[in-house]
Amino acid sequence: MARRPVFPFLMNKIRFGILGCGFMGRTHAEAIRRLDKIATVTAVWGGSRAPALAKDMNAALETSMESLIRRKDVDAIVIATPHHLHVDEALLAFSLGKHAMIEKPITTSLKDADRLLEAAAKTKAVIGIVYQQRFRTNNAKACELLRAGAIGKVLTAHVAMPLYKGEIKSGNFGGTWAWWDDPESVGHLINSFPHAIDLMRWCLQAEVKNVSAFCRTFTPGLKVEDTTMAMIEMSNGTLFSLFSSNAFPTHPFPDEDFRFRIMGTTGLMDLNPYKELKITNAKGEWEVASVQPPVGHTSASSAFSDVRMAAYVKQVASFIDGIEGRPMACGNGEDGRIGIAVCEAMLTSSREHRWVQP
Repeated sequence: MARRPVFPFLMNKIRFGILGCGFMGRTHAEAIRRLDKIATVTAVWGGSRAPALAKDMNAALETSMESLIRRKDVDAIVIATPHHLHVDEALLAFSLGKHAMIEKPITTSLKDADRLLEAAAKTKAVIGIVYQQRFRTNNAKACELLRAGAIGKVLTAHVAMPLYKGEIKSGNFGGTWAWWDDPESVGHLINSFPHAIDLMRWCLQAEVKNVSAFCRTFTPGLKVEDTTMAMIEMSNGTLFSLFSSNAFPTHPFPDEDFRFRIMGTTGLMDLNPYKELKITNAKGEWEVASVQPPVGHTSASSAFSDVRMAAYVKQVASFIDGIEGRPMACGNGEDGRIGIAVCEAMLTSSREHRWVQP
């Protein structure tokens, strides 16, 4: 099939179709609306909330995934459907010359991720992966400082990602959240860890070398993993541990919903992506290097405020840069592939009780 030129939309708006109209589908649609000079939502599909999103975005309401992707007025799609649906949706989009911004994880297996990257390469389609944490205030500043050697060579890091599902489910977002516990979506691991893996790779400019992990299910009746503790060795020698769980019986430890504690040869860094970034000075005293205003991601009343949406707006703008042939700061297809490869390695390590090289 003939492929359109790689840069057909220069100076024109990129026309998006949204697949999956739940919380994240609306998030990306709202980000696109804030970029109305360079982007627009032309069609949406998927879920009980699709009619309301179509009305709010003044977009067409499609009756199927296929009909949306085949629309001639859709240049790129946003995939915000359950994880196991990503591969077929993206493959169809690429076959029709469309670009795709895909919610993490890119797929539910490394094999499917490789299929997507191969298909995208054949049609020169651009893949953007939703790693919005790159665009949060404190994370961007932490990356700048680490790369500049502000705490010397990074030796170790500990990342905590505890989650109380009750808080999210009570946030008036709508939907059943059943996809979270669906075995086809693999488990909590691939829904949480890709963000931490991406930030460590991005900040340290290093790759994951070895993985060891224990993956467990602590919630009664659950058929998927809900808790993982892992150790990772990076290619530059940095060691970091990861803890993630959604089995908490109540709200997690204060200020621990996403926290990085990093040790370097000359100093320390305490990164809270949702509050403060602190580093030690030459005297060993803590100083605040950056502050992230309240994101408000656990309540529908604040989830679409300018503060939370800022990262998503920057991410869509970066994805459009990629479509139009400019350097792209958002996660790309290879970043997405590595995220699922590392998570798959953790599951293998836990199952086979051995170190695994992703």
